Amino acid sequence: MYSRGIRGAITIEEDTPEMIEKATVELYNKIIEENKIKTEDISHIIFTMTKDLKTSFPAKFVRRNFSIQYVPLLCVNEMDIEPSLRKCLRILMVVNTEKKQNEIKHIYLGGAKILRSDLANG
Repeated sequence: MYSRGIRGAITIEEDTPEMIEKATVELYNKIIEENKIKTEDISHIIFTMTKDLKTSFPAKFVRRNFSIQYVPLLCVNEMDIEPSLRKCLRILMVVNTEKKQNEIKHIYLGGAKILRSDLANG
């Protein structure tokens, strides 16, 4: 069993709790589905958001919408580097898996596809 990081990102149209929840749920769901992850295999998840998103914590929405009570979740600000993508939510999910690194499916949705066009799907 290996510890592997899975990256994902999505842009959010408007800084509202509803839009942040919608984007968080969409991105989390896609990562779980594409990588066939079971909750008990998740070590921890780090969420980052750009400084222009400040109305909600994405971890709150993962806890609300999924059975993920015992997984440590952390929300932090993304570095504010110019120029960089705005209104962007990112996830780093660390999982225990038998998959090789090149078998991991990283998920980039919406405007975030430009961050890693070599890996973007969805």
